[in-house]
Amino acid sequence: MDTENSGNKTARRVWGLLPALFLVLLIIVIVVLFVRIGSERERLRAEKLAALHKARPPVNVVVLDLRPMPIRDRLDLPAQVEPWVELRVAAEVPGRIVEVAAKEGDYVEKGDLLARIDTRDYENELEKIRAEYDLARKTLARTKGLYSEGLVTRERLDSDTARVEALGASMKNAGLRLRRCSINAPVSGIVNRLDAEEGLYMNTGDTVAVILEIDRIKVAAGIPESDVDAVGRLEYFDLTIDSLGGRTVRGRKHFLSKNTESFAHVYRLEIEVDNPGRDILPGMFARVNIVKKEVPDALSVPLYAIIAREDRQFVYVAEDGKARARTVETGILEGWRMQITKGVEPGDQVIVVGQRSVNDGREINIVRTVTDPEELLR
Repeated sequence: MDTENSGNKTARRVWGLLPALFLVLLIIVIVVLFVRIGSERERLRAEKLAALHKARPPVNVVVLDLRPMPIRDRLDLPAQVEPWVELRVAAEVPGRIVEVAAKEGDYVEKGDLLARIDTRDYENELEKIRAEYDLARKTLARTKGLYSEGLVTRERLDSDTARVEALGASMKNAGLRLRRCSINAPVSGIVNRLDAEEGLYMNTGDTVAVILEIDRIKVAAGIPESDVDAVGRLEYFDLTIDSLGGRTVRGRKHFLSKNTESFAHVYRLEIEVDNPGRDILPGMFARVNIVKKEVPDALSVPLYAIIAREDRQFVYVAEDGKARARTVETGILEGWRMQITKGVEPGDQVIVVGQRSVNDGREINIVRTVTDPEELLR
């Protein structure tokens, strides 16, 4: 009886464990199936990738063989030519113009006659004062003799002395007015404007001529606030004048203003340029080429060869027939050339044509190699 009960209990226990055993067995089967499915999926994916790479031909690219070369941080600013001196010559005495000795466009030396005012009134005035002066001197001589004999007072002597001195000063002024009838060039330069005409009556202060000194000229440019410090440390500048066939001249810094001239926050830079041929004329436009910084042995690539994604910049480099992405850091930009300060080395071959058609690891076919970015423009 006890044996029968024990067997029944065992049977019941076995039957009770059967669901759990079945569940464990089912889980094991499912896990095995998932593992097999995953393996098969990876196999199929690898086969697809292999087939895809096999089906895609290598991308034709042009590479730049990196070599150190100079690069400059430049400013290319518009500027305007101004005369070194623009001087308005005015009449110093009133009168009628009787002679005009220059014409507009003439080059005159300092002291050359520009025009002459009628001198007759001033000559007559001088002769009158000179006669009065001579008479006053004779009177003073007689007064001195009488004073020494005690026949005239000291007051009479002082009065005659003062008259001689006053007439002497008046005679000098009359002579000065006479000389001012000849209007001479105070500086050497071009007669840019001539208002004097024969027969024209001029008052004191009327403009006779405007003279431009252009044996040397000023070239004025506006310097942005951010570049004032760098420009202030420079002494010489290269300038290009388009109206003279793109001629380049060199000038020296003459003046850099200490305050802005407009709300645009630009500072006036004046550059002194010798102009012995006088062919650089006021009003011409120029461009000032300012080199703020120069790196003599920089590595640089065309700007478009650098790819920017999110916060990362990179270039593709040819390695063993494949394109490899290199993260880079940049520096100076000159024109369309960008300095690479980190991420590449001399001798690396940077993809400069076709870089937008590749990705990391893509097979490539190099169809051309250049050593200078300028070769890409030829």
